[in-house]
Amino acid sequence: MTQAQPLRVAFAGTPEFARVALEAIHAAGFPVVAVLTQPDRPAGRGMQLQASPVKQFALEAGLGPVLQPRSLRRHGKYPEEAGAAVDTLAQIAPDVMVVAAYGLILPAEVLDLPRHGCLNIHASLLPRWRGAAPIHRAIEAGDAETGITLMQMDEGLDTGAMLSRESVAIGPLDSTGSLHDTLAALGGRMIVDALRQLAAGKPLPATPQPEAGITYAEKIAKDEAPLDLTRPAAALASQVRAFNPFPGATIQVGDTVIKCWQALPLAAATSLPHPPGTVLASDAAGVIIACGNGSALQVTELQKPGGRRQPAQQFLQGMPLPPGTRCVVGDTAA
Repeated sequence: MTQAQPLRVAFAGTPEFARVALEAIHAAGFPVVAVLTQPDRPAGRGMQLQASPVKQFALEAGLGPVLQPRSLRRHGKYPEEAGAAVDTLAQIAPDVMVVAAYGLILPAEVLDLPRHGCLNIHASLLPRWRGAAPIHRAIEAGDAETGITLMQMDEGLDTGAMLSRESVAIGPLDSTGSLHDTLAALGGRMIVDALRQLAAGKPLPATPQPEAGITYAEKIAKDEAPLDLTRPAAALASQVRAFNPFPGATIQVGDTVIKCWQALPLAAATSLPHPPGTVLASDAAGVIIACGNGSALQVTELQKPGGRRQPAQQFLQGMPLPPGTRCVVGDTAA
């Protein structure tokens, strides 16, 4: 850093996606004068309280203070926590706040506090996929590309002006896990570039989001996991990739729910005489299941309850699924 007074950064984020950005900002030499993250949550089999990835890194790197209010709204459900956190931020007076997957709403009081405002790292090409789960939804919808948008935050849901955008192709084997890692690294690089520009006294050009093309990425729910085998296999393969690693797409055979971690659509075979949900073949290459429109899905990595993720060959040794096996379709077996 060459400026006499370095740009003082507050950071707000919670999961691994945000931790990558925080690490990049710290590595670039920007003083991180405050870190906001969600409160510790019970996790793991023992349901012990666990710090977020952002908090873990902040403590390891000696960043702080670390603030963990349950709300930032003074007139909300937790007014004392919110007031204390906002007052602390005001006393620290950061030059800019970087926000990445924080999980709490920032009221106007917080948005207006830094002199450069609040910059959000959003994992989509806005205005497509505003909201909570942009990576999942882009893969699920079969999008050809996604990316990172740096946004000047306002009080709307991902409605602020765009500062920069970079696209990333979604490959045919990309899962939410793999694409998350690619986008997290890109977001870290882009925010460092933006902070360096601000530190050099150069404004970030802001472009309002267009009204056309707005979509919303609703939070992923566990009840979305079951595969509707009456749908075309291509859509189901996208769902499998989108729900890897959470919540894991599933099929059901009898009373057994099986998670599907990797799957490929096979070419349409309209002459297939079998209804959706019928196992057509099962061998080392995968379990082939009839789907809608005469298509078929080849599931190559599976997991039974209480077991581990396994390639099809190993899975079938412990749980055979011979041709003719019927998977549950809807509320009843097909």
